[in-house]
Amino acid sequence: MIKWTALALVLGFLIDLIAGDPRWLYHPVRIIGNGISFFEKKLRSRFPTTPKGEQHAGMILVILICTGSALLPFLILYAGYHIHTILGIVLETFFCYQMPATKSLKDESMRVYEELKKGDLEGARYAVSMIVGRDTQSLTAEGVTKAAVETVAENTSDGIIAPLFYMAIGGPVLMFFYKGVNTMDSMVGYKNDKYLHFGRYAAKLDDVVNYIPARISAWLMIAGAYLLGMDGKNGKKIYLRDRYNHASPNSAQTEAVMAGALDIQLAGNAYYFGKLYEKPTIGDSLRKIEAEDIRRANRLLYVSAALGALLFAAVRTGILCLIG
Repeated sequence: MIKWTALALVLGFLIDLIAGDPRWLYHPVRIIGNGISFFEKKLRSRFPTTPKGEQHAGMILVILICTGSALLPFLILYAGYHIHTILGIVLETFFCYQMPATKSLKDESMRVYEELKKGDLEGARYAVSMIVGRDTQSLTAEGVTKAAVETVAENTSDGIIAPLFYMAIGGPVLMFFYKGVNTMDSMVGYKNDKYLHFGRYAAKLDDVVNYIPARISAWLMIAGAYLLGMDGKNGKKIYLRDRYNHASPNSAQTEAVMAGALDIQLAGNAYYFGKLYEKPTIGDSLRKIEAEDIRRANRLLYVSAALGALLFAAVRTGILCLIG
């Protein structure tokens, strides 16, 4: 089960670039999400609605989802390789294809770009609401563009580089474990009245598992900016200066590189669930942000992802050589 992971990683990554996430294919993240919703209801009904009670329920949710997310793919892979090596490789490749979201992220953000180019601000607001967590109904065209660029930057790490990183060091099992944590954070890791206590363990664990991948992603993006002829020097400068300008220790890592490489300013105040959150800006407004920056962000996304896939395949091959 550890011999063919580097090959599966490369093949899965290439299939994702070509096929993306077809809507007819039931995605594993939906299974994880359904499990989170199911156990949240069950746990909330069995624990008191006190800060401690909700924290304990949230801790059990983390244990259940992390265990299930890792155990199920392990059992499937174990059975597949036991039946035949080729079947195991196919399953491992398929798993790796499903976890990164390179083409999907590009396609979804480009829908925002297309609506902006048509001059349909309402359509652009709706399109960006599909990929961000903030309130979008009152965003200007500039605000919509900024939100799209920011989500491309942030998801370069947790949607692509991080899954590949965990695939490289622990195969699909560790990759699915990561995705379970990341999905929990996206569903319950909010600092609002409902999830402040219940989602605390999920949010903290997500910070931990994304710590290294976020920083690797940032340096891959800096390298990608140089390769694309973008402002790699400014990307590095803004990264070193603004990489902690976010409540999360990880989110600003890639946003800072993106802002610097495009010579624009990102982040700043935003509304979530009707409440204004004051946040520092990232980058310098050397020029006004424009719709074309979504296309530029996606070019940087693709190059960074390709560099990451090559790096992690090499790392996995090196691990195999060391243990074999």
